[in-house]
Amino acid sequence: MPQPEGAELEAIRARREELRQKYLRPVGQRPATPVGGFHHVALICRNVEETIRFYQEFLGFPLVELVENRDYAGSSHFFFDVGNRNLLGFFDFPGHDHPPFSETIGGVQHIALSTTPENFAAARQRLDDAGVEYLGPDRGVADSLYIRDPNGIGIEFYRAELAVFDGHRLLDSWPRSAGQTLGER
Repeated sequence: MPQPEGAELEAIRARREELRQKYLRPVGQRPATPVGGFHHVALICRNVEETIRFYQEFLGFPLVELVENRDYAGSSHFFFDVGNRNLLGFFDFPGHDHPPFSETIGGVQHIALSTTPENFAAARQRLDDAGVEYLGPDRGVADSLYIRDPNGIGIEFYRAELAVFDGHRLLDSWPRSAGQTLGER
């Protein structure tokens, strides 16, 4: 897709800075979030078994539940453990014609998953051994490796600590949700 240039690019950058000044509060002045985090992120898959094989058998994320969707007869709802008590969920919708994946408003651009340097190297080796194409450290982002799952969903293995982006700590402490204590994480 074509990227903005010249005056258009400068206007976008200026607007971003306006938004930063207006809305981004210093760490000590930010309120606690009113929730405890994601219970799960729910995505749509084309094929349940193909998705399970990819996430559990290839990437190593344990399948922890597979049930019928509460509000769509015949649809499966299933979850993978992606660490830190976070779940990645999927639905299928039999009989519903879904268009192929495209990057669009409201779509998922990618899901970034924090990983250690050792697990990052192991993931890269698995991808290399399987001949799976990826964008990675060779594109100028040394700590990221991007792949697409069988449904077209972008997955980023991010060699960074949780709540750290581009070497900067985004959160001053953890947990940050209202009423949550350290023992409740």
